[in-house]
Amino acid sequence: MAVIQANSSDIALLARLMRAEAEGEGELGMLMVGNVGVNRILSNCLDFKGIRTMSDMVYQSPGGYESVTKSYFYQPAREKDRRLARRAIGGERTHPAENSLWFFRPTGECPATWWDQTNVGRYKAHCFYAPTPQDCPRVF
Repeated sequence: MAVIQANSSDIALLARLMRAEAEGEGELGMLMVGNVGVNRILSNCLDFKGIRTMSDMVYQSPGGYESVTKSYFYQPAREKDRRLARRAIGGERTHPAENSLWFFRPTGECPATWWDQTNVGRYKAHCFYAPTPQDCPRVF
Protein backbone atom coordinates (compact mmCIF):
# COMPACT_ATOMS: atom_id res chain seq x y z
CA MET A 1 0.00 0.00 0.00
CA ALA A 2 1.32 3.44 -0.90
CA VAL A 3 2.37 5.71 1.96
CA ILE A 4 1.71 8.83 -0.16
CA GLN A 5 -0.69 9.47 -3.00
CA ALA A 6 0.98 9.26 -6.39
CA ASN A 7 -0.23 9.01 -9.96
CA SER A 8 1.81 7.91 -12.96
CA SER A 9 3.20 11.44 -13.48
CA ASP A 10 4.33 11.55 -9.84
CA ILE A 11 6.02 8.18 -10.20
CA ALA A 12 7.85 9.35 -13.32
CA LEU A 13 8.90 12.59 -11.59
CA LEU A 14 10.28 10.74 -8.57
CA ALA A 15 12.01 8.24 -10.87
CA ARG A 16 13.74 11.08 -12.73
CA LEU A 17 14.81 12.68 -9.46
CA MET A 18 16.18 9.42 -8.07
CA ARG A 19 18.18 8.79 -11.22
CA ALA A 20 19.50 12.34 -11.46
CA GLU A 21 20.54 12.47 -7.80
CA ALA A 22 22.02 9.00 -7.37
CA GLU A 23 22.39 6.93 -10.54
CA GLY A 24 26.08 6.48 -9.71
CA GLU A 25 25.10 5.00 -6.32
CA GLY A 26 23.20 2.12 -7.94
CA GLU A 27 19.65 0.98 -7.25
CA LEU A 28 20.04 1.07 -3.48
CA GLY A 29 21.34 4.64 -3.53
CA MET A 30 18.52 5.67 -5.84
CA LEU A 31 15.98 4.04 -3.52
CA MET A 32 17.42 6.04 -0.63
CA VAL A 33 16.85 9.27 -2.55
CA GLY A 34 13.27 8.09 -3.01
CA ASN A 35 13.02 7.48 0.74
CA VAL A 36 14.10 11.05 1.48
CA GLY A 37 11.62 12.43 -1.06
CA VAL A 38 8.71 10.43 0.34
CA ASN A 39 9.71 11.45 3.87
CA ARG A 40 9.64 15.11 2.87
CA ILE A 41 6.05 14.73 1.67
CA LEU A 42 5.03 12.78 4.77
CA SER A 43 6.78 14.98 7.31
CA ASN A 44 4.98 18.35 7.26
CA CYS A 45 7.69 19.66 9.60
CA LEU A 46 10.80 21.85 9.65
CA ASP A 47 11.75 22.92 6.10
CA PHE A 48 8.99 20.78 4.62
CA LYS A 49 5.81 22.27 6.10
CA GLY A 50 3.21 22.48 3.38
CA ILE A 51 5.06 20.11 1.03
CA ARG A 52 2.15 17.82 0.13
CA THR A 53 2.74 16.68 -3.47
CA MET A 54 5.54 15.16 -5.49
CA SER A 55 5.90 18.35 -7.49
CA ASP A 56 6.04 20.47 -4.31
CA MET A 57 8.82 18.24 -3.01
CA VAL A 58 10.90 17.99 -6.19
CA TYR A 59 10.76 21.67 -7.09
CA GLN A 60 10.87 23.14 -3.57
CA SER A 61 12.84 26.37 -3.52
CA PRO A 62 14.79 26.99 -1.46
CA GLY A 63 15.59 23.60 -0.02
CA GLY A 64 14.98 21.45 -3.07
CA TYR A 65 17.26 19.40 -5.24
CA GLU A 66 20.18 20.71 -7.25
CA SER A 67 19.62 18.16 -10.01
CA VAL A 68 16.44 19.92 -11.23
CA THR A 69 18.73 22.61 -12.62
CA LYS A 70 20.67 20.08 -14.72
CA SER A 71 19.73 18.76 -18.16
CA TYR A 72 20.00 15.09 -17.15
CA PHE A 73 17.06 15.52 -14.75
CA TYR A 74 14.84 16.12 -17.78
CA GLN A 75 15.56 12.78 -19.46
CA PRO A 76 12.48 10.54 -19.67
CA ALA A 77 11.99 8.12 -16.77
CA ARG A 78 13.08 4.57 -17.51
CA GLU A 79 10.91 1.65 -16.46
CA LYS A 80 13.54 0.33 -14.04
CA ASP A 81 13.61 3.77 -12.37
CA ARG A 82 9.81 3.81 -12.18
CA ARG A 83 9.91 0.44 -10.42
CA LEU A 84 12.27 1.89 -7.81
CA ALA A 85 10.04 4.95 -7.39
CA ARG A 86 7.01 2.70 -6.83
CA ARG A 87 8.96 0.83 -4.15
CA ALA A 88 9.75 4.08 -2.32
CA ILE A 89 6.16 5.30 -2.64
CA GLY A 90 5.01 1.89 -1.41
CA GLY A 91 6.88 2.44 1.84
CA GLU A 92 10.06 0.43 1.31
CA ARG A 93 12.66 2.09 3.51
CA THR A 94 16.39 1.51 3.56
CA HIS A 95 18.95 2.46 6.19
CA PRO A 96 20.32 5.11 6.56
CA ALA A 97 17.57 6.93 4.64
CA GLU A 98 14.51 5.40 6.30
CA ASN A 99 13.80 8.48 8.47
CA SER A 100 16.03 10.99 6.71
CA LEU A 101 14.92 14.32 5.31
CA TRP A 102 18.32 15.38 3.93
CA PHE A 103 21.35 13.97 2.18
CA PHE A 104 24.38 15.46 0.56
CA ARG A 105 27.72 14.49 -0.93
CA PRO A 106 30.62 15.93 1.06
CA THR A 107 34.16 16.16 -0.22
CA GLY A 108 35.38 14.21 2.81
CA GLU A 109 33.88 12.62 5.89
CA CYS A 110 30.26 13.12 6.89
CA PRO A 111 29.87 15.93 9.41
CA ALA A 112 28.19 14.81 12.65
CA THR A 113 25.49 17.41 12.05
CA TRP A 114 24.30 19.33 9.02
CA TRP A 115 21.90 22.27 9.40
CA ASP A 116 21.37 21.12 13.01
CA GLN A 117 20.34 17.61 11.94
CA THR A 118 22.09 14.45 13.06
CA ASN A 119 24.07 12.23 10.72
CA VAL A 120 22.46 8.79 10.68
CA GLY A 121 24.82 7.14 8.23
CA ARG A 122 26.53 7.12 4.90
CA TYR A 123 25.91 5.15 1.74
CA LYS A 124 28.76 5.37 -0.75
CA ALA A 125 29.27 9.09 -1.41
CA HIS A 126 26.14 10.41 0.33
CA CYS A 127 25.61 11.31 3.99
CA PHE A 128 22.08 11.10 5.41
CA TYR A 129 20.56 13.29 8.11
CA ALA A 130 17.37 12.77 10.09
CA PRO A 131 15.33 14.94 12.42
CA THR A 132 14.40 13.84 15.91
CA PRO A 133 11.13 11.97 16.40
CA GLN A 134 9.96 14.94 18.49
CA ASP A 135 10.58 17.39 15.64
CA CYS A 136 9.09 15.24 12.85
CA PRO A 137 7.07 12.32 14.23
CA ARG A 138 5.45 11.51 10.87
CA VAL A 139 8.72 10.17 9.40
CA PHE A 140 9.19 7.65 12.21
